[in-house]
Amino acid sequence: MPYSHCSPAHFVAWFRSVAPYVNAFRGRTFVIAFGGEVVADGKFVELTHDFNLLASLGVRLVLVHGARPQIEQHLARNQLGDSYHHGWRITDSDTLRCVKEAVGRVRLEIEALLSMGLANSPMANADIRVASGNFITAQPLGVIQGVDLQHTGSVRKIDTDAIHQRLAYNEVVLLSPLGYSPTGEVFNLTLEDVATQTAIALDADKLLFLMDTDGVFDPNGKLMSELTVAQTRHILDTRQDLSDDVRCFLPCALRACEAGVARTHLISRHTDGAVLQELFSDAGIGSMVVEATLNTLRPASIDDVGGILQLLRPLEEQGILVRRSRELLEREIERFIVLEHDHRILGCAALYPFPDEAAAELACLAVDGQYRAHGYGEQILKHITAIAQQQGLQKLFVLTTRTAHWFLERGFSASDVTALPAQKQSLYNYQRKSKVFMKRI
Repeated sequence: MPYSHCSPAHFVAWFRSVAPYVNAFRGRTFVIAFGGEVVADGKFVELTHDFNLLASLGVRLVLVHGARPQIEQHLARNQLGDSYHHGWRITDSDTLRCVKEAVGRVRLEIEALLSMGLANSPMANADIRVASGNFITAQPLGVIQGVDLQHTGSVRKIDTDAIHQRLAYNEVVLLSPLGYSPTGEVFNLTLEDVATQTAIALDADKLLFLMDTDGVFDPNGKLMSELTVAQTRHILDTRQDLSDDVRCFLPCALRACEAGVARTHLISRHTDGAVLQELFSDAGIGSMVVEATLNTLRPASIDDVGGILQLLRPLEEQGILVRRSRELLEREIERFIVLEHDHRILGCAALYPFPDEAAAELACLAVDGQYRAHGYGEQILKHITAIAQQQGLQKLFVLTTRTAHWFLERGFSASDVTALPAQKQSLYNYQRKSKVFMKRI
């Protein structure tokens, strides 16, 4: 929402939600790959604004561009055929000449656009310095199933030292889909190979692919915003309905994550601000591949008190939960567990055991309002139940004023105050009139 159309409170809430990402991304290395279509469609100007913003926030940027449409135009202009073999372009000498011309033009255009300093735009007073060069050593693919691919190659080595030096000087590194051999030969490479191998070699924090589709969709057409390595392998092994873009980039995302790249993102090049929306929001707008799920259920620590308070305060103000002070939370923090997603606390609960009655109270079960449809509350309940069972407890009870149906749907039964442990009965607030629900575990 534009600032002029939102309230100051909305703006402040938005800015606070973005601030943790700003802090986390400073000094991190991101590799961002985009096809020549972005330049051909005239969309790169908007993208440079986003790159400028990332660079100004201290993100170390490596950009990898493609040039497929430009190469095809050069081939057509020179009346040359465009031959492929198993998805690889066959690059003979005439084709290589067109490839070098097209890639060179695209690179120069990108460098020019990154150098703009338009007044009254996000590029105003920008001082982006672009570094490009022979950072990639390549090797020929050779003969595949009887067909010589000639000057089509693959990445052999990335000059990481040279790239790190440029990044250390706050320069944006721009890589083209060309590589050079020690003998001086030039090879035509693919955008995805260059980006993936560069991200792996640099041990990048993120690898982003801008593509034609929004991401990976499940068989029901729902966008899959987060995929683990195991889920990704399964999709590639079993799904035949993937789009061409996903079929191309998802294996690269898998390979990068398996090699240590923390996160790989697949997002649409057609969405204005897609890079920013993906990076600076919790939900994102594309598909992210990670080694394992970002959800963690763990015991709370004293450092989590602030995050727990943020979850509980809205529910306390609505009268759903009894207000707890920071001091009380700090004293009882060992009773709490938290559900953390990508280092942000999205849910919590507390367990208060009554060993003499083999029972325990489930208290302070809360989930961030934006994520209540994700099943996080049920995950927390199962985790708390497992902890109670490990302690040899047989009953779990809860006192609630608003969420009776939620607990009934999960096996709890309505009970009475007299069924509570004696100590809890003595503390029962008859003015609040909380309902009692109990479940045998």
